[in-house]
Amino acid sequence: MKKIIFMGTPDFAATVLQGLIDSSTYKILAVVTQPDRAVGRKKEIRLTPVKEVALKYDLTVYQPEKLSGSQEMADLMDLGADGIITAAYGQFLPSKLLDSMDFSLNVHASLLPKYRGGAPIHYALINGDDKAGVTIMEMVKEMDAGDMVSQASLPILDEDNVGTMFEKLAVLGRDLLLDTLPDYLAGKLQPQAQDPEQVSFSPNITPEQERLDWDKSARALFNQVRGMYPWPVAHTLLKGQRFKVYQAKPVEGQGQAGHIIEKTKKSMVVATGDGALSLLEVQPAGKPKMQITDFLNGLGQKLEVGDAFGD
Repeated sequence: MKKIIFMGTPDFAATVLQGLIDSSTYKILAVVTQPDRAVGRKKEIRLTPVKEVALKYDLTVYQPEKLSGSQEMADLMDLGADGIITAAYGQFLPSKLLDSMDFSLNVHASLLPKYRGGAPIHYALINGDDKAGVTIMEMVKEMDAGDMVSQASLPILDEDNVGTMFEKLAVLGRDLLLDTLPDYLAGKLQPQAQDPEQVSFSPNITPEQERLDWDKSARALFNQVRGMYPWPVAHTLLKGQRFKVYQAKPVEGQGQAGHIIEKTKKSMVVATGDGALSLLEVQPAGKPKMQITDFLNGLGQKLEVGDAFGD
């Protein structure tokens, strides 16, 4: 039975870890995840999803603030593991650690060499891709640059967003890893180098990228909104204050970009550079998120056709 150190942090990684545990084929010596963080206004400490799974099975958990040069890394290297499997861990792994293992594999949520980096699912949606996928790759010091062992893909549907795609790709990644590992460990698979000319990157979303540009097409804005839902959430300005848009859909309509062209008690439509966007779930500054009907029958009652969003 191969002895493995698993590294990961969010729900995506927790699904992969659960799959390894359920397979009963590998012995997990330790789990490494990011430190627990304080979240929300009350600053409550929240365990990472991977830590929650690990504790349920009494697995040893390491949470170094920085893995490189840490005592935790030294301890991990002394465990006698055969290999490392990572999935959305969130830190670079030092070459010294990788070199001490027989194998090191990463479950990456993109069809490499497209979208190396921390936000591949966001970019696939924002860019309007028709499919997304998972790549099992060997780990090297350079970010997501290792040879590819296997891939699987699935279509991106109009009703998908970051949340739904994370759930789908987590299951896809779990199953792909479990299907790939036996043949890989037996030397039956020949990893393929990534084509450097096809490489693209998906760095973490910046605050500037969250801002809606109403001069873009309705389709592009729809992709941006769902490519940031449920996090980090797209926003615009209304009367100079931040106005978050959680969900929206493209509809027919024309008008001056950013201006309200239709308003009823149940719907509000904003013109874009090409077409229009019907807002479905929003969050005015200082208020909780709400359905558009609740907004229109409350804070939004005074808005009129012709009023504008944006700068």
